[in-house]
Amino acid sequence: MPHYDLVIVGTGSGNSILDPRFADWKTAIVEKGVFGGTCLNVGCIPTKMFVHTADVAAAPAAGARLGVDLRLEGVRWRDVRDRIFGRIDPIAEGGRRYRKEHEDNAAVTVYEGQGRFTGHKELTVSLADGRPPETLTADRFVLAAGGRSVLPDVPGLADVPHHTSDTVMRIDELPERMVILGSGFVAAEFAHVFASFGVRVTIVARSGALLRAEDVDVSTRFTELAARRFDVRLNRTTVGARRTPDGGVALDLAGPDGAESVEGDLLLVATGRRPNSDLLDVAATGVTTLPSGHVVVDDHQRTVVDGIYALGDISSAFELKHVANHESRVVQHNLLHPDEPIAADHRFVPHAVFSSPQVASVGLTEQQARERGVPYVSATQDYAGIAYGWAMEDSTGFAKLLADPATGLLLGAHIIGPQASTLIQPLIQAMSFSLDARTMARGQYWIHPAMPELVENALLNLPLN
Repeated sequence: MPHYDLVIVGTGSGNSILDPRFADWKTAIVEKGVFGGTCLNVGCIPTKMFVHTADVAAAPAAGARLGVDLRLEGVRWRDVRDRIFGRIDPIAEGGRRYRKEHEDNAAVTVYEGQGRFTGHKELTVSLADGRPPETLTADRFVLAAGGRSVLPDVPGLADVPHHTSDTVMRIDELPERMVILGSGFVAAEFAHVFASFGVRVTIVARSGALLRAEDVDVSTRFTELAARRFDVRLNRTTVGARRTPDGGVALDLAGPDGAESVEGDLLLVATGRRPNSDLLDVAATGVTTLPSGHVVVDDHQRTVVDGIYALGDISSAFELKHVANHESRVVQHNLLHPDEPIAADHRFVPHAVFSSPQVASVGLTEQQARERGVPYVSATQDYAGIAYGWAMEDSTGFAKLLADPATGLLLGAHIIGPQASTLIQPLIQAMSFSLDARTMARGQYWIHPAMPELVENALLNLPLN
């Protein structure tokens, strides 16, 4: 039974912990799947490569209102897919080879297989190559094993052909019709991708709006725009799934107008993810979890078991790569300097939805501010009210800000429209460094007529005391 100074479970953000400072540590890395984690292989990076291609494919349709007549000749799906994964797959394999073969990793042992705790600080790995399981012990563990897509409890769903975000990007042919079950960011992004490539998309949502976790004004606007582009079924309960005679899939629904069904050649299930804590059986080593399955950690990313840390999707409700990267740096420091630990900073965590239009958000939504009794004022600025918005003929996008009326400090920022994920960055910076709205708006130049004037004008619109 080999004993290690450190065992890292998962090769997403956890893989970045090791650097030359750990050269004298006897270390093991355990990976049950592909090196690089969710973001590299089935998440942020390949999806955004598809999104950019979809934006290009959608451009001809948007040109007409600008007086430019363009035509989309076609989408070579396999060429798109193979170009994207022709870049992704070698990176993942290169990371694997580096850890297994490079001289820098002489003190690192890689175990490829599913790990499962079988005792206190004791992990048994069922090796993927068929060799007998190996049991490892260690002084310290880092749990960075991520999460996975889950299926909702719908009768028949597990028995019909379906895809999740893990598999849908590698299909061989574009379907004519796609049904997406779900209404969050995964559903929104893939609806944009496949609709831009000519697929007829139906979205089935349990709630009355898409992206319902966003600020209510943003969610409402996004839902309105989506309904113009996709067949959007809101307030639907999915009561069953079944195969159709032509080889497709049908969902039977109950909604405001009674029973109905939707059919497609391909079904994408995008109803959520769960942490992989159950696959690791973390309870066997004393680690506790929330009802959601997330591992409980303190501000220093420490679990209740001394010497066991957790980071990323297995412990973070944010389930965002930039959060996992931040937490990995915190864990790295605390492993090296246990007597001088630092805390993770989760005060102003932003996120973006790369659909069309884009959505980006940081801080409180208006509904959260009301629920928590936080004093606030709000202001909006339409893209249509700035010069670059005129250039784009954008009539639907806007920025919405919430601020403390007395101090002018920003409480939340929400943008829906072109390049929202970029435009929100100065607002994240202002919140992170306590820059008030007046100082931010008037204490610097804003390039005219660039898109950041959207942010400038939204700041100036805030009715501060």
